[in-house]
Amino acid sequence: MSLVASHHDLDLAVLERLSAATHAVGREIVSECPPVAGSVVLATCNRFELYLDVVDAEHVSAARAAAALVVSRHTGYDAERIVSDVHVRTGADVAEHLFAVASGLESMVVGEREIAGQVRRALTAARRDGTTTTDLEALFQVASRTSRAVEAATGLGAAGRSMVSVALDLVEDGLSDWPAVRCVLVGTGSYAGASLAALKSRGCQDIHVFSPSGRAPAFAAARGVLALTTRDLAGALDDVDLVVACSGAAGPVLRAEALAAARAGTDRPLAIIDLALRHDVDPGVRELPGVRLVSLTTVSEAAPDERSTPIETARAIVRRTAAEFEAQQRVRAWNPAVIEQRVRVLGAIERASRGSEASQERAVALRAVRRRARAALHGPTVRAREAARRGDAEAFAAAVAELAAVPTPELPSPSRRVAEPPTRDCVEDESVLGG
Repeated sequence: MSLVASHHDLDLAVLERLSAATHAVGREIVSECPPVAGSVVLATCNRFELYLDVVDAEHVSAARAAAALVVSRHTGYDAERIVSDVHVRTGADVAEHLFAVASGLESMVVGEREIAGQVRRALTAARRDGTTTTDLEALFQVASRTSRAVEAATGLGAAGRSMVSVALDLVEDGLSDWPAVRCVLVGTGSYAGASLAALKSRGCQDIHVFSPSGRAPAFAAARGVLALTTRDLAGALDDVDLVVACSGAAGPVLRAEALAAARAGTDRPLAIIDLALRHDVDPGVRELPGVRLVSLTTVSEAAPDERSTPIETARAIVRRTAAEFEAQQRVRAWNPAVIEQRVRVLGAIERASRGSEASQERAVALRAVRRRARAALHGPTVRAREAARRGDAEAFAAAVAELAAVPTPELPSPSRRVAEPPTRDCVEDESVLGG
């Protein structure tokens, strides 16, 4: 199951609160709610999503309530509000939604590139926290493959669409030629890297980097730009044209009062882009003369409606891949009943074959028995596989009943007896459902 809150339904301020203490949330849900075997938390600037491996469908409500209590404890957001604000997805809807998210189809800017990396990092974080399971690993790995398939088929990521590019488009008309633009970049994370690349691709050359965490020198040296210290920042702001802020620090890095003091005596226009969920920039700066602020909300409102052939193609890929993923998951989940019957029928033959060393005649007879047994098992095995893929429980039960009706074969008398332990190798070396 998944619990989903995104920019489609909630204000960014609410998402900011929900995204607090991300990794602790995943660990605590698993430790405090026995029906939850694993969790992966995906928190970005415009979504907060919990992917939970719940042991049985009947425990979905309990898992939802437990998750809400844990998130409430870390964020101070009312648990009942969390229950009402998040969407619960189960079954095939979970895979289709995550695959669409990983492919950039649910982002503020449809087709954005950054989300694919965030999905991969969410799985990596869950591995580090010890909260993944086999099913969650499979789900997120297929999500990443789906993202690459969408990119290959549609070129959406190659088009360079991202929140950064849309934000730069919004301020471009107020700037001089890009090679003459002086820019301060706040932050050194993945969004800062994407922002720096976008700025350079437009021709911006005069870029200084500031980080409240102190990581600016290493980031700047590796990318051929200059670093700013806290002391340097105020001086740099008095004649800068553009600030791009995406550090995600706890609290504003640029406050209205400090920016007003830095700009005292200048009427130079200043564009500020704040891409941080937790607001690197005090919203009050928009009241300062000559300052224009573009926030995530502005980007969301300005992002064009993408109703194009590439998007339709991408959504078709997502639907098809999600359906195939669910079919394969059902086949794996329903396999044990089929395996049990195949072991019952073929196991005796395999044991007899391993214990027969003296008689070539008996070995030939056993091979004939094995062929007949496999032929009898083949039809209902295939029908069971097809029913599992469709999710047709009634047809699957009927196919298993057919398998159960296949009698244990009579074996030719051995020339001598050799005791052998039971083995499952008779079905492990072939496709159980392919028979």
